[in-house]
Amino acid sequence: MKQKTMAIVAYITLIGWIISYLEFKKSAEKSRLVNYHLGQSLGLIITSIVLSIVSSIILAVIPSLGAIFYLILFIPFVLLLLGIIAANNELEKPVPLIGKIFEGKFNFAS
Repeated sequence: MKQKTMAIVAYITLIGWIISYLEFKKSAEKSRLVNYHLGQSLGLIITSIVLSIVSSIILAVIPSLGAIFYLILFIPFVLLLLGIIAANNELEKPVPLIGKIFEGKFNFAS
């Protein structure tokens, strides 16, 4: 699998991230681009899970906030698309809002 393809696949669900990670580990040449986007997508996955849990708890207590939280839960999807666009353009650009938090936190090249 090409480096650019691995970087894009990393953003497509947790299964896509696992496939991309395993391909990256198998490859002889460790691409910085793939390593960077694996970290960004893992950070996005973690943020999405935490956001889902928190919103579920809040919606259980205050159900009238449902419409607002459905819009908030749409944000990770938009960030995912922006990450795919950056990976497609072969840029090591952080995902908006949360990308800087996870930049350099994960190193998959070792």
